[in-house]
Amino acid sequence: MSLPRTGIGVDIHAFAPEGSPAPLWLAGLLWEGERGLSGHSDGDAVAHAAADALFSAAGVGDLGTHFGTDRPEYQGATGVRLLAEAARIVREAGFEIGNIAVQFVGNRPKFSPRRQEAEAALSAAAGAPVSVSATTSDGLGFPGRNEGITAYATALVVYRAHQEVAQRDTLEP
Repeated sequence: MSLPRTGIGVDIHAFAPEGSPAPLWLAGLLWEGERGLSGHSDGDAVAHAAADALFSAAGVGDLGTHFGTDRPEYQGATGVRLLAEAARIVREAGFEIGNIAVQFVGNRPKFSPRRQEAEAALSAAAGAPVSVSATTSDGLGFPGRNEGITAYATALVVYRAHQEVAQRDTLEP
């Protein structure tokens, strides 16, 4: 019997210091006029959590394993590049991606007006459906104090060899 595998990813980034402005990249989109996030790459907590959830589901390490600060080629990389690369690694390990769901926690930016655009950008990068929801923490904790953004993600993958066996079994008499 073939069972899907699930994974969890979490990513947290502080806002860039006031004296060192950076653009805000979140959910694969540039948010003009918003204070950016600090990070080795672009700080896109939503895309990073999605990538980490894929790695977790496939059991192939984590974000630090593949894109850590010891990898200078990923310094400044976009979140969609990392998500696309994560999806490639997971598929290369023999998995198909069912979907990814991400919840980001922060007081800003106002996410709902750009939800469809963000989901389209992330889905294109992953080559699978990605849904994103957003919430605040009612003034509590790191995001509530406007210090940064947290993102939680889940991913569902299925090992291809199991799919091939299941397909073969349904075709044979």
